[in-house]
Amino acid sequence: MDRARRTGRPGHPRSVLALLTAVLLAVPGITVLSSAARAADADLARNGGFESGLDGWTCTAGAAVNSPVHSGSSALQATPAGSDNAQCAQTVTVQPNSQYTLSGYVRGSYVYLGVNGTGTTDVSTWTQSAPDWQKLTTTFTTGAATTKVTLYTHGWYGTGAYYADDISLVGPGGSTGQPPAAPAGLRTGTVTSSSVALSWSAATGATSYAVYRDGAKVQTVSGTSATVSGLAPSTAYSFQVTASNDAGESARSAAVTATTTAGTGGGSTDLPAHALVGYLHASFANGSGYTRMADVPDSWDVIDLAFGEPTSATSGDIRFNRCPVTECPNVESDADFKAAIKAKQAAGKKVLISIGGQNGQVQLTTTAARDTFVSSVSNIIDTYGLDGLDIDFEGHSLSLNANDTDFRNPTTPVIVNLISALKTLKVRYGSKFVLTMAPETFFVQMGHQYYGTGKWGGQDPRCGAYLPVIHALRDALTLLHVQDYNSGPIMGLDNQYHSMGGADFHIAMTDMLLTGFPVAGDANNVFPALRPDQVAIGMPASTNAGNGYVAPSEVTKTLDCLTKKTNCGSYPTHGTWPALRGLMTWSVNWDRYSNWEFQKNFDAYFG
Repeated sequence: MDRARRTGRPGHPRSVLALLTAVLLAVPGITVLSSAARAADADLARNGGFESGLDGWTCTAGAAVNSPVHSGSSALQATPAGSDNAQCAQTVTVQPNSQYTLSGYVRGSYVYLGVNGTGTTDVSTWTQSAPDWQKLTTTFTTGAATTKVTLYTHGWYGTGAYYADDISLVGPGGSTGQPPAAPAGLRTGTVTSSSVALSWSAATGATSYAVYRDGAKVQTVSGTSATVSGLAPSTAYSFQVTASNDAGESARSAAVTATTTAGTGGGSTDLPAHALVGYLHASFANGSGYTRMADVPDSWDVIDLAFGEPTSATSGDIRFNRCPVTECPNVESDADFKAAIKAKQAAGKKVLISIGGQNGQVQLTTTAARDTFVSSVSNIIDTYGLDGLDIDFEGHSLSLNANDTDFRNPTTPVIVNLISALKTLKVRYGSKFVLTMAPETFFVQMGHQYYGTGKWGGQDPRCGAYLPVIHALRDALTLLHVQDYNSGPIMGLDNQYHSMGGADFHIAMTDMLLTGFPVAGDANNVFPALRPDQVAIGMPASTNAGNGYVAPSEVTKTLDCLTKKTNCGSYPTHGTWPALRGLMTWSVNWDRYSNWEFQKNFDAYFG
């Protein structure tokens, strides 16, 4: 939350064409490909002109654009960052001991085209500067056991966007065979309030299996079992599976259904079906002015006191200081403040202490800091009689160590200690303890594209750093309301970038949470979906509150699309979630400043 506003150079690639030709001609028993063999060559690159978007390609920072193009109506645009070269790649099936020509048209500075996994010498070609379309070409011969190669294009770190179009790989096609038959024997196993275990019989020739939930693909596994998690309690679901190999994907299996059990976890607190969450400037005034607790309208179901902040970044010692009268002339007394909290709770509202914010960097680097965090937060909760805790860690509070690559098994101390502290607080206060989190998109949805420093290092270690915390606490988590504001463009599940300013951004970001998403683009490492009753959408209350404000009409479009699948825009959602919990805003104070526009729209929508 914005308290102030709340408001080396590339190497020279080696060409092996001349050497390869000489070797082929000089070695007895080896000849260049005959004209008859060349007549059977084909272009093996899939969607090389990007006419079908990024279908067939895996890109770290790419999108299909309509201009500039070399031919057709689309081309690839990819933008390297300081820690990413914006590579796009695809794997194709080839024949052993065969010659291939890779070519494509590119624009931009330091653009590369190459191939890996040849079984002989991997090759690449590049251009230092191509202000207009320039053709790049290279050739290679596959090894004696090579049946697959990966072709790629990429730019250079921080040099700006590059473009690619009409990429082709010409040579003899590999033997693709047939896709496997649909798996048989799909059956359910253990069913809980948030998960269903599935198993099925192996399909001959299958190398992987995909699991579908209510028609949407949610997992890819290599074995014959899977557990689908992130489900809503007391809800019926339909499941199917398919089998895949190099030749493609099978038809879907017969469907099985399962109904989850009643929930007893983090979503069991007595919140209304649709809740309005707001932050109350309790320790500062800001340009919006101070709002007394007693003056917060009854529409607000969860009130987050902003903020508890540490005495130092690594102390773990959290203090909550109420706004001084010099800054907030109309501030109420401690006694009146506590009485107003009790009155809100008597009316069914939840009042939480929010830890962090823009200025409150919290880094629990040691177990001592962890224990101090637990005791100091408990003291605040007990002193004011609060219902729970909101984690609003921003800035550099959470980041991942270079070797911490698995969100399911984190090893970074600041992550591990925070998880431990929150679990301790949950146990201390029991099942009615309200635990919410308000991360920024950079720490959650950005994890779909990047996670930590990345496989080759150099990425921002904060990318996706909230994911292990959310995952470890998902059974205790009451609400996750990601801040869909003050955000840069984020890649959605459609492999397109989405930017603030309209309903599509909120729809895409929320769909990712409710569908689940591959972490760092790895289809075998999926962050499971959250239950819809655990998710609220974070939005600024007004243009003064932060970047990313949208008008009430766009808020309504967002809710219509996600809860009814009507009034949707260009983003294709993966489901319909009438149990979506609601909305969060920064802030109650800024909404009051704007004549309660955000609250009134929420009330009108949910009645």
